[in-house]
Amino acid sequence: MKTNRNKDIFYTKLAFHQAEINLGSTKANPSVGCVIVKDNAIIHSGHTSRNGMPHAEANALKKKLDYKNADLYVTLEPCSHFGKTPPCIKEIISKKIRRVIFSINDNDVRSKNKAEKKLKKNKIIVKKFIQKNFAKNFYESYFLKASNSLPFIDAKLAVSKDYFTINKKDKWVTNLKSRNLGNYLRSKYDCLLTTSKTINNDNPLLNCRIEGLKKKTPSLIIIDRYFKINKNARVFKKNPRDIYILTNISNLSKENFLKKKGIKVIKISNKKYSDCNLIKIFMYIKKLGFSRIFVETGSTFLSQLLKKKLIKNLYLFKSSKNLLQNGANNSNLLQIKKIKTSSNNKVNVNLSGDNLYKVKL
Repeated sequence: MKTNRNKDIFYTKLAFHQAEINLGSTKANPSVGCVIVKDNAIIHSGHTSRNGMPHAEANALKKKLDYKNADLYVTLEPCSHFGKTPPCIKEIISKKIRRVIFSINDNDVRSKNKAEKKLKKNKIIVKKFIQKNFAKNFYESYFLKASNSLPFIDAKLAVSKDYFTINKKDKWVTNLKSRNLGNYLRSKYDCLLTTSKTINNDNPLLNCRIEGLKKKTPSLIIIDRYFKINKNARVFKKNPRDIYILTNISNLSKENFLKKKGIKVIKISNKKYSDCNLIKIFMYIKKLGFSRIFVETGSTFLSQLLKKKLIKNLYLFKSSKNLLQNGANNSNLLQIKKIKTSSNNKVNVNLSGDNLYKVKL
């Protein structure tokens, strides 16, 4: 029989598995998970819906069940204010929940530090800060959204064993399992960032092609300083998502062509495009409403971001094969080779010979 603390940790971890489901797809709202336990058994669970509503608690409490004296585990402090939806604590109180266990306080001033007092007033036991450190990491992008800091920026790169990013003989550097995992990673962000050079050279789709995740393809932002994007690129063919092109060049015919396809062309000044002003680019992207950015570009642009320490985590896919004379690079990989890969940051996943390293920078 688990002790109460072990039990609370166990169900809180399950709540985070729920929160993981729509991470990157809840727009302005955080992705929250909720698990409801009664008589030592889970009776229902829920997570924040895509686009942010309904909230996790509302989804977990929506079935016609007897919730009286149940324990409610939720990854973030329940909201206690009226917004686009009623406050979750109102629903929790009405269902006669016995205990509420959450991991971390919300940073929304309308709810921060308010749930505990209101719940206790209604004789509901509150236990907080279970898995708090995990929650801090999980909600880092959400907390950054409300600050004046840069948004949360991760990146991905695939290299051969001998550190080439281009395979002159074949299109791919890594294998199919690695590419599928890359598709999965995209689904956890609300924005993909790439460059026109990557689009023109590789003609990628940059979407989520795994069954069940296709609707979670994030918005796409293309940095195209000189407006050289190939207007017939594959990313524009099937366009169920928002696509933005950031440029500082006017080309009316090209703009009109792309706008008819639903592409948003945004002019940015030359000053914002200088290397030293990459920060301004990312702050502009944040103003567009994006808080979780996944960079998929060639090594040239990525090296700039690494040099300026703008990346939080780098997902480095590394093939077990050397490309030798069939390998090439468009730039010096000095910044990337400096990144240390070891068993400590190796992700435990079977990629049939390839390896994945998640390096916290």
